Amino acid sequence: MSRRAVELGVHSAGRDAEKDGRTGVESVDVLFLAADRTTECSRWPAAAPEVAFERCPPLQPFPARKGKRLAPGWWWSSTTGQLVHYGSAAMRLHVMLLDRDPRVIGLAARPLELRWREPSGVRGHAPQLMLRLAGGQGVLADCAGRGELSRRQRSLAAVVGEICTAAGWQYWVLGPVDPLYRRNVTWLAGYRHPRHHGGRLLAAALQEAFAKPAPLFEGVRRIGDPLVVLPALFHALWAGRLTADLGAPMHERTPVWAQAAE
Repeated sequence: MSRRAVELGVHSAGRDAEKDGRTGVESVDVLFLAADRTTECSRWPAAAPEVAFERCPPLQPFPARKGKRLAPGWWWSSTTGQLVHYGSAAMRLHVMLLDRDPRVIGLAARPLELRWREPSGVRGHAPQLMLRLAGGQGVLADCAGRGELSRRQRSLAAVVGEICTAAGWQYWVLGPVDPLYRRNVTWLAGYRHPRHHGGRLLAAALQEAFAKPAPLFEGVRRIGDPLVVLPALFHALWAGRLTADLGAPMHERTPVWAQAAE
């Protein structure tokens, strides 16, 4: 598992997950909204490689629940340039983290529902998120507010993981995130919009100033007015063109360095 996956609190579910039972993957159905907003129902094995689920609207909106600290809302994604719906604080957090993940090129909220038959009857699940990775692989994900899953959640994760694996997809359960990392990324997210880029010349100056690791504010002052340079620096940190240890408190002497070109 990559360091980034650990930072995101990703727990993979699939063949290695606990399985309380198996399902006939070939008979699994998937429901989603077509371009004309009508509900389509297809066999999952046929639809998984063909349908661009990341472009589908939410199959169902997330309801507002009394007593919840965070009402459902919308996150502007720097990855897609579009709004992504979220329904809880945990989901908003992971939408933000995935929006910064360079592996992710597509992101959608609850665009599909899986349905399958069990001995007790038809069972369904609409994962909270669908991701498209840079290599083309699809990922379904759910956001857990706590580190440990209940027996019912583990059973559901095992079945959904098996369904995804059979189609060449992945299934993630996204758990708690390190508080310092969360706070740092939340700060940088405020500068994710392209308007903070600063332009080609400033971007080049940042790369030159931090070609070797240097304290954050020392490099900024070498370039120019901090009120102009700092937003561009935070945008570059969000976008991954500059790097810092986001697992430690950020301050004016935080080491920053340019991301090596691939």
